Formats: sequence, C-alpha cells, structure tokens
Amino acid sequence: MTYKKREWWPGVVLHITARGNHRNDIFRDEEDFQIYLDLMKESIEFYNADFEVYAYCLMDNHVHLLVKCKERHISLFISRIHSLYAKIFNNKYRYIGYLFQNRYFTEVIEDDSQLLATCRYIHLNPVRAKMVKKPEEYNWSSYNMTIGLKEEKIIDSSKILSYFKSETARFLYKAFVENLIKNNFSEEEKEIGIIS
Repeated sequence: MTYKKREWWPGVVLHITARGNHRNDIFRDEEDFQIYLDLMKESIEFYNADFEVYAYCLMDNHVHLLVKCKERHISLFISRIHSLYAKIFNNKYRYIGYLFQNRYFTEVIEDDSQLLATCRYIHLNPVRAKMVKKPEEYNWSSYNMTIGLKEEKIIDSSKILSYFKSETARFLYKAFVENLIKNNFSEEEKEIGIIS
C-alpha cells in the first residue's frame, strides 16, 4: 500500500491525531499516560526543541497534539514517541501486534483562527466525550497549563495566549473555551463544518 506523502515545511503547525489499533485503549492506567508525556518531553529535548507543542490531550484510545515543526519533519517526533511507547506498553501488558492504528493523521493549520479553534477542540475533547464537565477536571490535557493552574511542562502556551490581551490572556482563553460549552458546542460545529 502506498501512502500520500505528508505535507510539511519548516514552521508548519499540525494537528495530529493517533488512535489505538481497532480503537483499543492505548492508556490503561495513570502510569501509561505519564510515560507518554515523559516520552514527549524527552523527544522535545532529543530534537533540541525543534518541535513546539502548543496543546495536547491524551484520551483512553487516542491522542491529540498541536505541534509546530521548526526544521525537522513531524514523522521523526511522532515515530520516536510512538515506537518507544509501544515497546514499553507491549512489555508491560504482554501485548502482541500493532498498538497504534495505521498512520497517525495530520491536519495542516492554515491560519490563526484555525489554530485557536483547534487548540480549543483539543482541550474540550474530554468534555465532549462526557468524561468530565469542565476541561480543567481532566488530568491528561495541557488545558490547566494553558490557563495557569499547573506549571507549564512540555507545552509552550505563549503562541496561543498571544492572541489575547497579555495581562488577562489566561483568563480570556478560559472564557473562550467555556463559552463553547455554554453554547452546547454549536459554534465549534459550525467552525469545523459539522453543521451549516
């Protein structure tokens, strides 16, 4: 099977989605989530910060990442994380076969409004899945770092927060996210073309 070559150029920002094979869980306990985050942090360091993570959300059976690629192709970053994680997971659970479904998906972020909408979409994933009522209640996303409730590790929220007034940027981003919950996600659905 031949695959279409992924779009890439220096400075591109990508929304990455990776699912468990057959939609199986890729995280079974808190340690699994933490291992993935540790590998992401190690991979950023390994590639000398050539990848900037703006947002992430780790769900039971899939992962969302919002990543800027400076000078290297995204495949280096994702392949390193996923191959190391799969090896650890397979050993821990005596799992045989592919952990991740086919290739991960990438979407090129075309403009600032898409960047903000995608970041919000990623942070609202656990709310949309009815796992929590508020995004700050979910431990495995970067939302609490972006709004200042947790120390920033792995992510760099400065790009996302730069779209809001500096002295109140974290508060305004939180309002931007919560407004969509109040509107039952209808605004987001229009933005990403689910409803007209």
